[in-house]
Amino acid sequence: MSRSNAPQEFELDIVDLSHDGRGVARREGKAMFVAGALPGERVRARLIRRHRNFDEGETLAVLAASPDRVEPRCAHFRQCAGCVLQHLDAGKQIQAKQKVLLENLERIGHVSAERILPPLTADSWGYRRKGRLSVRWVEKKGKTVVGFRETNPRFVADVARCEVVVPEIGTRIGEIAAMVDRLDGKREIPQIEFIAGDGAVALVFRHLNPLSGRDTGILTQFAQDTGLAVFLQPGGVDSVRPLWPQAVPLSFRLADSGIELAFRPLDFIQVNAAINDRMIAHALDLLDPQAGDRVLDLFCGLGNFTLPLARRAGRVVGVEGEAGLVQRARDNAAANGIGNVEFFTADLAKDLAAEPWMRDGFDKLLLDPPRSGADVVLAQLPLDGIDRIVYVSCHPGSLARDAGFLVRERGYTLKAAGVMDMFPHTAHVESIALFER
Repeated sequence: MSRSNAPQEFELDIVDLSHDGRGVARREGKAMFVAGALPGERVRARLIRRHRNFDEGETLAVLAASPDRVEPRCAHFRQCAGCVLQHLDAGKQIQAKQKVLLENLERIGHVSAERILPPLTADSWGYRRKGRLSVRWVEKKGKTVVGFRETNPRFVADVARCEVVVPEIGTRIGEIAAMVDRLDGKREIPQIEFIAGDGAVALVFRHLNPLSGRDTGILTQFAQDTGLAVFLQPGGVDSVRPLWPQAVPLSFRLADSGIELAFRPLDFIQVNAAINDRMIAHALDLLDPQAGDRVLDLFCGLGNFTLPLARRAGRVVGVEGEAGLVQRARDNAAANGIGNVEFFTADLAKDLAAEPWMRDGFDKLLLDPPRSGADVVLAQLPLDGIDRIVYVSCHPGSLARDAGFLVRERGYTLKAAGVMDMFPHTAHVESIALFER
């Protein structure tokens, strides 16, 4: 990879959209990925980087616009790397993501779905209830910058507000930056995590060295003035403690089942509450658990799918790699009066032969793995008795790979697949697939 010695500008016709949301053009027989361009457009672009097999560029001017182009709502679009698709109509965004999913299934997994599921969508603004803000003291600007990474990840975008983050946080990012700027220890704070339940909204300030009494006083006053809960994190995950208020109940209720899930400030929860509710209902409809079924839920986290499943199935086993999440899943089951569920801690990327739940027989399987997918655990599972699998995916490439394994090596049919707009305005593709014997 290399940067061109001198900027080069030229006109390009954009023929496609890449998986990361850039326009695709061809110049002198070589592919070029152009930030800020859409299929069907003619743009004036500048060369940014050369590679052996492709080049990278950015849009300087749109000479002929796509009818799908819209005005980005965010003032920081094209600087902040958080939302690369704000210039594309929201309905067209989800169509583009569906295309990515289907292409991955065919190209990587060499499979195709018998049925394409209708996309799951919801409000595309103010949806993000969990995330991480980078913090950096910028000497040249003489101030603290708070925001997401820029398109060049070495830099932090100087963001005043974010249109996709829940308003309690998104409208206050500039205010948060100004408050951090007043701290003696502002250079010791590399990041702020945010997470929102149905009631409390929390900020977790990571600090590399102890904060002064003056600094904790400023943070406490900020929490009291805004109503946000403030936590401090001086070390690892287990070091998180509340600053103000001392007791912070964090939880959210699942719409259809009424199940309440309590969580801690750094726990994993789905970032989009509305899509999460629809995704759970969708997954349960596809899996169709019956009163006599034994269901296995892998990568179960807090019990997001496990507990609603237990309301419909005979017995459910949830497995998760993080012991803290497993304990909170057990606590959530008890708090909701659900007794037909068991939780186990296991690293699902390692040898599972000694795990007691591996010897149980299951009728149905639900899994929601990380980006790396579920190839290791699927290769070990005794799948012979499982006639239906619902696979929730946050990466279409790993889903496609695992789909190929299930279809060609384990005798399943890919009955249905579709996308869910968990992250509107980003190129992130969340999807769901149904496999049957």
